[in-house]
Amino acid sequence: MTTPLTITAPTTESMRELGAAVASITTGGDVILLSGPLGAGKTTFAQGFGRGLGIDGPIVSPTFTIARELDGRFADGSPAHLIHVDAYRLGGTAYAPGQNSVDRLLDELESLGLDEELDEPGEHTVILMEWGEQMAAALAPERLEIHISRSPAHDGSGVAPTSDGARIVTITPCGGDWDSRLTALPR
Repeated sequence: MTTPLTITAPTTESMRELGAAVASITTGGDVILLSGPLGAGKTTFAQGFGRGLGIDGPIVSPTFTIARELDGRFADGSPAHLIHVDAYRLGGTAYAPGQNSVDRLLDELESLGLDEELDEPGEHTVILMEWGEQMAAALAPERLEIHISRSPAHDGSGVAPTSDGARIVTITPCGGDWDSRLTALPR
């Protein structure tokens, strides 16, 4: 893993533009992990990512459906199949004796048929996963991790996050050729 890239997205639209820029450097087989607190902008980023793949349908949080599949095109014009996963509701506490949280999450992904897609995405498939920190590392040794945080409030306390305004986006390449591809992103 190399040095993370940190980008400030001052507006909702700039977050979408960053999502589109990341989509422009993706290829089939990529796994991208989005993390951050509720309201950080993960779905907004995903909307821009979908725009960058030329997806016509709406990109909404798949929280209650777990995964949505959409079709578009990569920057080179080849077909793109996006699997947008929201792992927020996965995991639970019903562990089998001796089972840890990662094994529990992997079992749930298997029951949804997503374990193989994450382990070896197809040549035209890209996985965009929200809230999957625990399982993506176990399933995808080559991935792009994107952590989104909100700016502190400007009330002098510097503690409370704002519900709008700038987001701090930390992009960490993990394996593969992500380092070279990230050079194409705006700084």
